[in-house]
Amino acid sequence: MVKKEFTFRGKTLEELKRLSIKEFGGLVKARARRSLKKGFTEQQKILLEKIRKDKKNIKTHCRDMIILPEMINKKIMVHNGKSFISILIQPEMIGHFLGEFTYNRKKISHSAPGIGATKSSASLSVK
Repeated sequence: MVKKEFTFRGKTLEELKRLSIKEFGGLVKARARRSLKKGFTEQQKILLEKIRKDKKNIKTHCRDMIILPEMINKKIMVHNGKSFISILIQPEMIGHFLGEFTYNRKKISHSAPGIGATKSSASLSVK
C-alpha cells in the first residue's frame, strides 16, 4: 500500500515550510488570512519564539493562534478555560486555530427535578 503524501492547496509540506507568512496567508481561508494580514499579537509572537526554540512543554492561552507549517509535529498545551489540553500538531491542522482542537464547553446532564420544583412535587412530604 502506497502512503499518500500530504498536500495543502497543491503544495507539499516542505514547500509550505519555505513560504513566508504573507505567502502562506494567500493559501488559507478568509478568516485566517485577515488575521495574518493584521499581524501577530504579543502573546502570539511569544508563542512563535518558544516554538522556534524547540522548547518542551509549551503552554499557551492563545487559542486564536493560526497553525503554521513550522508547528508540525510539536506538542502544545492549550488552555480551555479550566485546564491545559495537550495537542500534537499534525499536517491536516494547518490553517486552523488552536482553539478548535480544545473543547471549552462540556455536556451538561441534569438529574430529576428536586422537591418543590414543580407544582405536583410541592405537596410531597420530606422525610
